[in-house]
Amino acid sequence: MALGRETKLDGVTLVVDPAEAAGAFADPALAAVRVGWASPGEPVRLVKILDAVEPRTKGPGGGGIFPGFLGPALPQGTGTTTVVAGVAVVVAGHLPRAQEAVADMAGPAAELSPLGSTHNLVVEFTPAAGAPWEAVDAALRRGALALAARLAETALDAEPEAVATHPGAGDDDGADPSLPRVGAVTNLQTQGAFKDVFVYGSSFAGSMPYLLDANELDDGAVVSGQFGHPSLKNPTWVHQNHPVAAALRARHGTDLAFAGVIVCPEPVDQAGKALVSAAAARVAAAAGWHGAVVTKEGGGNADADMALKMDELEALGLSAVGLFAEMAGADGTGPSLVVPPERATAMASTGNYDQRLSLPAMERALGGDTLALVGRPAVDAVELPAAVLFASLSPLGWGRLTCGESVPV
Repeated sequence: MALGRETKLDGVTLVVDPAEAAGAFADPALAAVRVGWASPGEPVRLVKILDAVEPRTKGPGGGGIFPGFLGPALPQGTGTTTVVAGVAVVVAGHLPRAQEAVADMAGPAAELSPLGSTHNLVVEFTPAAGAPWEAVDAALRRGALALAARLAETALDAEPEAVATHPGAGDDDGADPSLPRVGAVTNLQTQGAFKDVFVYGSSFAGSMPYLLDANELDDGAVVSGQFGHPSLKNPTWVHQNHPVAAALRARHGTDLAFAGVIVCPEPVDQAGKALVSAAAARVAAAAGWHGAVVTKEGGGNADADMALKMDELEALGLSAVGLFAEMAGADGTGPSLVVPPERATAMASTGNYDQRLSLPAMERALGGDTLALVGRPAVDAVELPAAVLFASLSPLGWGRLTCGESVPV
């Protein structure tokens, strides 16, 4: 990676013009934007991370990618999508309700966040005086998506290192019809401004469950605007690379038939949770599913969404497996789930939110000068809970942490 006078792919080096990158964020709500690189293995700490986006495009101008933001909100998931893998556009800084998210590029914590293994173009910003925070948030989101699409355009004429072909909804892919149909039920955090997720450019709050072809996720149909619970958030980068969908795709035609992704809001009231959960199970049953992997976003409140959906699926005769992050105290002995299912029993742990981790000192930081959580310089050696590490307990399945029996020494 390099900063230069022209944004281009120069052999195996992605060069970015800082002025052009900042221009993607031109908006009255932003007074200034600064960009910098952080690559794997460098002694760099990223702090105050808001979102990360993988560069993708469907052609010059970004048409078709990130529908509802860069182009019309029309169904995507067909045609060719160019991906610059191993790169992320990362937005970092202060927004209301945002809980500080951290990622190290080196040291023991680097492998615990997806950003520890990507080359990151980090965008820092200064809000315009008097600008509403909601306008600042919207400007950052549009800018990050536009910049990600622009970076991907540099690879349109390059020889691809790999090509993946995914059948679309309704395509005859030759899969054995006797295989069990298994899909993903993906809960999206919908708790208002700064804790919201967008589907086809609109907040998913107040929506009913919706069946997506996984190819639509590839094209950016789901975009994050959720900045709480850093370890439990599913940034746009993770939605683009939906780990459960990827795992089911890999097994398609072997021991299962991948049946798609049902996205669901996470209402804030019990009646809403019950309605959405029952509706999601009915959508899965109507689509002929035999089983589902259920995921969440957010803390204990989201456990209820998970538990209700798993129980509703089981009540209709569908097998349900839930990915839960535990909140079991620093020593792991506390109650793991705020709301466990009553009927379903198959659950996988993505790790313990409260586990303490020691992070070594770094030489520089991007995103801010201080770790607000502990009131220390961002480059200091610190001890932090796993809760703070960006996407480290990903309930969408990315993470590398798990839980097991402790072994007496």
